[in-house]
Formats: sequence, structure tokens, C-alpha cells
Amino acid sequence: MNINQKAVNALRILSADQIQKANSGHPGLPLGAAPAAYELWANHMNHNPKNPNWSNRDRFILSAGHGSALLYSLLHMFGYEGMTIDELKNFRQFGHLTPGHPEYGHTIGVESTTGPLGAGVSTAVGMAMAESHLASVFNRDGYPVVDHYTFAMTGDGCLMEGVAYEALSLAGTLKLDKLIVMYDSNDITIEGDTSTAFKEDVAARFKAFGFQVQIVEDGNDIESIGKAIENAKADKERPSLIICRTQIGYGCPAKVGKASAHGEPLGEENVKELRKFLGWENENEFEVSSDIYSHYKKIADINADKEARWTEMFERYCNEFPELKEKWNLFHGELDTNKLEDEAFWSYETKAMATRATSGDIINKLKDMYQNLIGGSADLAPSNKTEMKGEGFFSPENRSGRNIHFGVREMAMTAITNGLYLHGGLKPFCATFFVFSDFMKPMIRLAALMGLPVAYVLTHDSIGVGEDGPTHEPVEQLAMLRTIPNLNVFRPADYTETAVAWASAIKSKSTPTALVLTRQNLPQLEGSSREAEKGAYVLSEASNKENIDLIIMASGSEVELAINAKVELEKEGYSVRVVSVPCMDLFEIQSCEYKEFVLPSYVKSRLAVEAGSTMPWFKYVGLEGDVIGMTSFGASAPAGVLFKHFGFTTENVVEKAKNILKK
Repeated sequence: MNINQKAVNALRILSADQIQKANSGHPGLPLGAAPAAYELWANHMNHNPKNPNWSNRDRFILSAGHGSALLYSLLHMFGYEGMTIDELKNFRQFGHLTPGHPEYGHTIGVESTTGPLGAGVSTAVGMAMAESHLASVFNRDGYPVVDHYTFAMTGDGCLMEGVAYEALSLAGTLKLDKLIVMYDSNDITIEGDTSTAFKEDVAARFKAFGFQVQIVEDGNDIESIGKAIENAKADKERPSLIICRTQIGYGCPAKVGKASAHGEPLGEENVKELRKFLGWENENEFEVSSDIYSHYKKIADINADKEARWTEMFERYCNEFPELKEKWNLFHGELDTNKLEDEAFWSYETKAMATRATSGDIINKLKDMYQNLIGGSADLAPSNKTEMKGEGFFSPENRSGRNIHFGVREMAMTAITNGLYLHGGLKPFCATFFVFSDFMKPMIRLAALMGLPVAYVLTHDSIGVGEDGPTHEPVEQLAMLRTIPNLNVFRPADYTETAVAWASAIKSKSTPTALVLTRQNLPQLEGSSREAEKGAYVLSEASNKENIDLIIMASGSEVELAINAKVELEKEGYSVRVVSVPCMDLFEIQSCEYKEFVLPSYVKSRLAVEAGSTMPWFKYVGLEGDVIGMTSFGASAPAGVLFKHFGFTTENVVEKAKNILKK
């Protein structure tokens, strides 16, 4: 048995041992896909275990994240920091670096959190876009300082998910030639043979996308796999798909080709049979011969030399192009948030504006302040007001464009945006109508889980959408987004609060931000201030702030309504405080003293007003308060008619307030 075969089998055995010891996991993919993974990592992928964050490394995403044991085996064998044999022995155990599915930021060498099928390969599209864009910004003749590939390993499940269709269609349209997808095609899912639900010609589909497609009939033939990877790299016009025909559970006589190999430990006796079939000499679990470790170390040393040569080139580049060195540092360092203190950022015309228009104005300030701001919309830029003027659109002909045509692909757009950030060097955002955040939610959740400070511009935020009707009028979406941990959801009331929301998004280091914005014009409010950065603040104080009768809370377009109601109530002698609550998430992390100041506990009479689900507000209004919100879907009619029909009028707010005060 030659050293390459031994190296492949080491990945198989270590993966099987991890899963067996944990009595939990997915051995099928690691056993079948180990040859393709080994050939890629050993002979075609530039990565340096001694510096996992080398900026010009090739990116690898295990989109089929259930096969995580294979990735951890690779990281261990190549000597990535922290991935010791003890970590493999503690696969899927609390507090260790080997969780059930790979987690970005938790395990060195993991480029993206994967697990939800299709998410990983869609994120990879964003990484490939980032590489292409940054290459156009920084590369000069003789200095390819940004020159690397993005590899994604997928399975049948990934390619059934709609998000993968969306993202890979865009990848073909954009001719992302440095994206290479490796498809572990074993024709098995949890329920059995894929033919029960998946009979399409995948090769033909990818050719229709605009991909180069190759088929390796024997997934154990590492020489053929290597040739396919080199052919993919040689194609400078198209992304590539390499279909590797494999057997799930390869090497385990009792499990090979069976659905039970997918997500069940092999069993102790079957692991012994696996060792025998593979000719594995070590009987003890987690034991790998020194010659195999030495082989992996030699490969790792070669990759370290590759980075050293790149570093030498980069130093010459910086000496020859000092202005680009400075720009590189700006792109790859922390954003200079002091720029947000510039008075011009906060200045605005006093005319009424929809907060979507306000956001558009702010985006066009930010694009001059931060040259690595990049983003776009799901075919809605004119409505979302997200186009950065004069910056062009990213395309095969214009890789330097900072605007992105995502097409009508909300879920893929969000995954791609995650990939743009994960690559490094860019500050991305994406946009659509707020009601379509339903399509985005799984990828927003992953961004929050990974701690990616990306921004989502979500316009047409309520029944104010009007004539488009209930299909386009978001009702429950605010409540939905507010339930996601580590996501700041802003619904600003005017220019100042929108600027605060964007400033918060720019300053954020580990939390994504959703900006929920109106279609209809809103006035610029007296009392609106940067106190909005605390999530909630006193926008209009009570006539007698030492003896407040009622607190009215609101967000977005309903803040104006709260102020109008306060005026009417104070005419009748009531002392009413109006609290603007643009971001519950930020208010929740304020000090107890501040929260008590804004919402003093002695004031039991409280009313919240928001044109969305009432659910999030009850923790603030208490048992004696009330909420004016949406408890049904909307309807098709002009916005003014709908607001009146559903009770969003000064008269109704006043009436509800009086009912509370009478209790």
C-alpha cells in the first residue's frame, strides 16, 4: 500500500473512530469522500496550518457539514493548532473543538459554519465573488496578491436545496472561474436511494448554469480526481463542478451503499471490519503510524513555503505601491469608526422622507467613507434605495463594481453576503422587501450564529405597503427577527435614528444588523437624537416628569402617532412620556439604571404602538398595559385606508390610552 492510500485511509479510520466513540455522527460521507478530500488538500489547495488566516489561502467549505469528522481528521493530520488527537476523541462533546457540525470562529480552519444543507456552497459563491472583486482592486502586473480558489464539497442533499440552485445559478452568470464545487455523488440520503425524490440530470443542470462539468466515475481514483481539479483551474471562463461517483460507507462491508451508513455509528464490530478491509495495521482506536504523520507534515511544510514566497512578493508590492499598501490595510483592518463623528454624516434636509430613502442617502455617504463597502439587492435596488452612485455593478466585465445584482434570490443573496464577509476585506450588505425576510431567515440565523457584522436593508416595513396587499405586508416578521439571538433589529423613525442604525452596523464587530424601513414618508422628529444607539430613549418628555401618568412606546412610523396622541392627552391634563424604541435588542443590554430611567417601574400605565405583531411588546407594557398592533394579516388598499382600518390613528391611540388610565 503506497503512502497516499495510507493517508486516505487515515482520514477514514479517524473519522470512524470519532463517530464510534461519540456514538453519534455521520460516517458515510467521510468514508466515501476521503480520497477526494485528501487529493484536494494535499496536492491542489494552498493552505498553511501554521497560519490558517493567510489572506491568500484557498478557501474550503464542507457544505455537507454532517461529514464534519472528515474535516476534523484533515485538520488534525495537517497539524492545525488545537486539533489534537484528544479533540478527535471528544467529537461532539461539550466544550471541545469538534462539534457535530463545523462552526466558524470555534475551530481553527473552519471557514464557515455549515450544517443546513445548501448553505455552505451558497456561502462559497460569496467568497469567490470577494476574491474576484479584491483581485480587481489590488492586483497589478506581476503582483497577483489576491489569487486563490474557493472549494466547496457538497452532497446530494445540498444540491436538492433551493438555496444552492439560486446561488450556483448566479455563480454561472457571473463566471466565477475560481469557484470549484466537488460533488460527493453517492445516490443515498437518509430515506434511501436518491431516485425516490431526485432524478434530475445534475450535470446538465450545471451546464445550463454555465459551469464546466467533469465526472470522475471512481471516487477512489485520486489521480483522476487530481486531473479534474487541474482541468477546473485551467478554465478561466467558468466555475466548475466535479462529480465524484462514490460509495457511501466505503470500506465497511455491512454498511457500504446503505442509507444506514449516513447518520449512524458503524458499530464496534463493523469498525473492526473496516480496518480489515482497508488493510489498516493499527488495531487501537485513534492510532496512526508515524510515517503517515510525516507524510502530512511534508505537505504542510511545502504549503508554508508557498506562503513565504507570497509574503516576499507582497513586501515588494507594498514597496512599489505604497498607496495600495495603505488601502490594503484599510480593507483588512478594523473600520475607522471615528469617521462616523463627521458632522456631514448626521446632517440632513428637514423635509419628510421615507426611511428607505434616508437609508439610501446614508449608504451613499458611507460608500465614500468606506471603500470596502459592497452590496446590493434582490432585484429591488430602485425600491430599496441601495445603489451606490457611480460605483458600477459587479459583473464578469466589471469585477471592481461595488453594487451587486443578486437577482430574485433572497435566500442565496443572504448566504452570499455572509460569504463576502467571511472571505475578509469587505463590509457587505444586502436588501429586499421586509416581507421577504422570511426567505432570508435561515441565512440571517447563520450570520448571527457566526457573529458576522453584516447589514440587511429591509424596506416596505408594514401595512403601509398598501395596495400590494397582505402577501406583501409584513406583520409577524419583526417578531420573528427579534427572536434571533445576536441580531440587532432597528426600526428607525426618522433620519437621525436611521443614521444611528447604520452607524451601529458599521461599528459592530460580531453582530449583524437588520434595518427595517418605511415605504411612506415620515417627518423628521423634534427630540430625535443619537440616544437611539441605546435602543430606546425618551423622545418626548412628559409635562410633569416627576409624576408620569402614561408612557407610550413606539417604533418607526408609529412614533409620530405616539407624539400626536401625547399632545391630545396632555391637553386633557395627563402627563405623558413618549419613548422611541428603534432597537429592542440594544435596549435589553443597557444597564438596569438606564432601563429604569426610560421606563420607570412606578409607571404601570403603558401603551405600545407598532404596525406589526403585538407579541414582542408585552414584556414592556406589563399586565396593566396594552398594545396597538396587528393581530391579523393586512389587506389590499391605500396605506391611509389600512392604517385607519387597523386602528393606527391618533384617535384610537388616545382612546386606548384613556382606557388604560381608567383602570
